[in-house]
Amino acid sequence: MLCYPSLMKNLSNILASLLSTAWVGGLWAVGYLAVPVLFYTQPDRQLAGMLAGQMFTLVGYLGMVCGLYLLFQRVYMSGRASFRQALFRIVAVMLLITLVLQFGIQPVMANLKLEALPLDVMHSKFAGQFRILHGVSSISYLIQSLLGVFLVIKSQRLTAK
Repeated sequence: MLCYPSLMKNLSNILASLLSTAWVGGLWAVGYLAVPVLFYTQPDRQLAGMLAGQMFTLVGYLGMVCGLYLLFQRVYMSGRASFRQALFRIVAVMLLITLVLQFGIQPVMANLKLEALPLDVMHSKFAGQFRILHGVSSISYLIQSLLGVFLVIKSQRLTAK
């Protein structure tokens, strides 16, 4: 028979695994499957960009929920030692990137799109700024996605122990 603390630890680890999978899977599915297909199949690039932005926003919120749980779960499981663990640091950097994208870069890009109206931002005086921000955003998203691979690998090693 499982005792209560052991059951809670197991449930906490299972939830952490599920949330890691959801976060990283969402990053990869949206960024490298859904959005490229959207831009390939949708002739209206402005509409494709708007839809892609909505998907990235949803993945960002998912990342915030998952990241916060994973950080708190690591602290709960390991106490202060968690701050020295690679897994904690990976999640912290991924969460930081999520926050910068969600509340820093994406709002500025959305504002540039609004200021460009009725033109598409890429055909406006804001095109250069938008390209730079899009590049920074893309590189940040790639770094976050690659960190996600390490998160999944490190999480697997922990649950295998």
